[in-house]
Formats: sequence, C-alpha cells, structure tokens
Amino acid sequence: MEPNLERLRTPRAAGLAGIVFAVLLAAAIVLMRLAIPEGATPVGGDALSPDRRRAVRMALELVPFAGIFFLWFTGALRTQVGEREDKLVATVFLGSGLVFVATIFGAASAAGSLLEDQQPSDFGRDFAYTLLTTYSMRMAAVFIFATSTIGRQLGMIPRPMVLIGYAAGLVLLFAGPGFPWSEMVFPAWSAMIGVHLLRVPMRSRPQPEEKV
Repeated sequence: MEPNLERLRTPRAAGLAGIVFAVLLAAAIVLMRLAIPEGATPVGGDALSPDRRRAVRMALELVPFAGIFFLWFTGALRTQVGEREDKLVATVFLGSGLVFVATIFGAASAAGSLLEDQQPSDFGRDFAYTLLTTYSMRMAAVFIFATSTIGRQLGMIPRPMVLIGYAAGLVLLFAGPGFPWSEMVFPAWSAMIGVHLLRVPMRSRPQPEEKV
C-alpha cells in the first residue's frame, strides 16, 4: 500500500489531473458557446436545433467529469505541498476551488434547463452565462492567484509561469461577460501547470520520522 500512496503524492498525479481537467472544461465551454450563443441571437426558434441540443447534452456530460478531475488536481497539489504552505493562502486556494466547482455545476444545470422546454426563454441562457462568466471564472481567478502564490513561495513554479498566472487571474477577474471566450484562459492555464508538473518534479514532501 505504501508505494501506491507515495505515487499519489507525486507531481505526476496533479499534472495529469490538471491536463485532463483543462481538456474537458475547454471542450464543454466550446460546445456550449457554439450551441448557445451569448446575447447574439434569441434562444427561441432555431437556436436550439437538434444539432445544438446534442452539443449542449455533450457539454453537460463533460462538466461533471471536469469537476471530478479538478478536485483531483486540487487534492494532488495540496498533498504535494504538505505542511509547508501558508495557512491563509491555502484556505483561499481550497475555498476558491470548491466554490468554482459548485458554480460550474450550477451553470451546467442552468444550461440543461434549456433542453427541457420546446420554446426556452432567454432566462436560462443568461443565468448559465452569468454563473459561468461572473462567478465561476472569478473564483477561478482567485484559485490561480492562490496557486501562483504558493508556487512562488515554495519554488514549485518558475517565476515566468507565476507572472503568467497572475496575468491570467487578472483577465478572469476583470474580463467578465464583456469579453466572450475569456473563460478559456482558465483551462489554458491549467494545462500549462499540468504540463509543467509532468516535466519538472517538485520537492518531496517531508515525512514524519517514525517512532521507535
């Protein structure tokens, strides 16, 4: 059992989870954006044609798995950091991650409500995009800030990537609904961190001494 537990503490688990999460979230966002355009056309009429309905259903199928891999990504990062983290930043890191998952699930549920009615209103679409762009992505920005700060403090993430993380967080924090597709910044950042964790091993987590 001990070798298996040790493998779960390696950066590879966090890296793989981050990359899979990025791919799933990016695919769900692209499908949703193409199937339900924000603000450009009314939802009624041909806005939810059979092809678009299939795209929405596919996106809704991907979101839960994206959330699962994001939680795995978060947990693997926390395990690797261990007791060396700043408690304040660590709390913000975990809290923002959990709120992000909750709001992304809420956005998916709101989008799913559009499939229930033959003549859906604009409310479901607007509510879904409000949760996604106003709440989910701003929690994602806080998560990026916290992760970049922890990575800088512990030397886990190189300085250029820390600066990229802060820039990505600012984009997500202030872009909001006024900049469609800006939410793609988060999966792009997650993929970047995932690839880095796969390529560059982090410090080993200090293990408690065994009592004789």
